[in-house]
Amino acid sequence: MIRGRVWRLPAEVDTDQLAPGGAMKFGVEAIARECLRSVRPDFAGGVAPGDVIVAGANFGIGSSREQAASVLVHLGVAAVVAPSFNGLFFRNAFNVGLLLLTCRDAETIGDGETISLDARARQIARQDGQVLFCEPIPTFLLDMVEAGGLLPQLKKRLEELR
Repeated sequence: MIRGRVWRLPAEVDTDQLAPGGAMKFGVEAIARECLRSVRPDFAGGVAPGDVIVAGANFGIGSSREQAASVLVHLGVAAVVAPSFNGLFFRNAFNVGLLLLTCRDAETIGDGETISLDARARQIARQDGQVLFCEPIPTFLLDMVEAGGLLPQLKKRLEELR
């Protein structure tokens, strides 16, 4: 269960807005300072651990850069909710432990609203009591997010085999 403050973003936020090309030669700290500057200049300095991004359709379009998802994890974003995601971004996000929830009614959620997410129940509870439903997420992907991403999950499996 995740409870967090919403940061609303428009449709078609691309990977260059999440991880700008000019910052890519630096580490995740520098990329994080530039994250979403062109869309929400207040985001990088204001986002807090546990916050949730709620966006329009086609979140994560653009290049396949893994840093676009990694920087959100670095900033403490607990999840991204949108009506649809770019396929490469979707896979990269789960690989680095970022939860994505596909919800056709995501755009009804307001900026600054506090919501509760239950990925296994596929539900988003709003402050007014309304419940929105999300598309199912395969169990292996939810397990990957809970482990902190693909590499931590694989390390854990290797330790269990020893």
